[in-house]
Amino acid sequence: MTSSPRAVHPLDATTSRLRVRGLDTGPADQVDRVVVLVHGNLSSSEFFRRQLEALPEGWRGLAPDLRGFGGTDPEPVDATRGVRDYSDDVLSLLDALGVGRAHLLGWSLGGGVVAQAALDRPGAVASLVLVDPVSPYGYGATRADGSRLGEDDPGAGAGLANPRLVELLAAGERGAEDPSSPRNVMNGLYFAHGFRSPDEEALLTALLSTRTGPDHYPGDAAPAGSWPGTGPGARGVLNTLAPRHFDVSGLSSLADDDGRRPPVLWVRGEHDAIVSDAAALDLAVLGGAGVVPGWPGADAYPVQPMVSQTRAVLDAYAASGGSYREVVLDAGHSPHVERPEDFAAALHEHLRASDRA
Repeated sequence: MTSSPRAVHPLDATTSRLRVRGLDTGPADQVDRVVVLVHGNLSSSEFFRRQLEALPEGWRGLAPDLRGFGGTDPEPVDATRGVRDYSDDVLSLLDALGVGRAHLLGWSLGGGVVAQAALDRPGAVASLVLVDPVSPYGYGATRADGSRLGEDDPGAGAGLANPRLVELLAAGERGAEDPSSPRNVMNGLYFAHGFRSPDEEALLTALLSTRTGPDHYPGDAAPAGSWPGTGPGARGVLNTLAPRHFDVSGLSSLADDDGRRPPVLWVRGEHDAIVSDAAALDLAVLGGAGVVPGWPGADAYPVQPMVSQTRAVLDAYAASGGSYREVVLDAGHSPHVERPEDFAAALHEHLRASDRA
């Protein structure tokens, strides 16, 4: 981290789509030295405050709150578009601010958002930074090669949500007595090694900013014909990552109209419990452990190897002429929070290298 933190200001911009709130470090010396930091599910731009403070001089950091999170307008989420409601919002923000090209950083769900933005408008992407990103094939119900387990995506989508957590989110619960409380979920799943952030109260407030209900978190569910009997609906955040709606494996051939392939930095926590090759929230993992009864076995319902799926797509990108660097930190799902100095060092090196390219 730098010894003198950058000043961070509120972001308040009106786009063609909605009013966007978040965090902003102010104008950069050069218009192309802009990095956009896109948060994940059950969070907000607040999770990037330390990284915004640590940005090198001459760089502008924009950290918007996605719709339904933080202070941004809670417009409903059409999950049949995958994450395009979110990615279109990010691109609309760039348009509103007159930023033609930026470095796009996305964490978790945000990784899928910036990947979709890159596919839809490759010329706007100076580089990509994927931080513990969702698999290119979504969350749940796919085999190692990305093929879907069924047309109804059994086990993907809003049916994965813990109803008690949803209830406590809606109530604004800040305590730690209930195992499903937002505080316990954050500390138990976002972080590793029992890490407790010095910014815990601010981060918890960010998590509690999540709008709940069928249009936001978790969304609506639909019945599925095979185990576990639930599949994705058409609304809300968790359904945006269902395989029927979401697939950004086209990153393997990403290029702009001039054939330029933006460099990619992939940063992940070694002990990530949410996105891994055996994620704690994967229905097959839970079924194999007996937590969710009736698991039909690995042949019918295999564990989704999320990290391996990402690596396969990025390897294909490198084989087609692109480049990527993988950085693994001793952290959980939130290395930018748990290992801020190490994360900042990797990010700044990437930004400087991309700026020189």
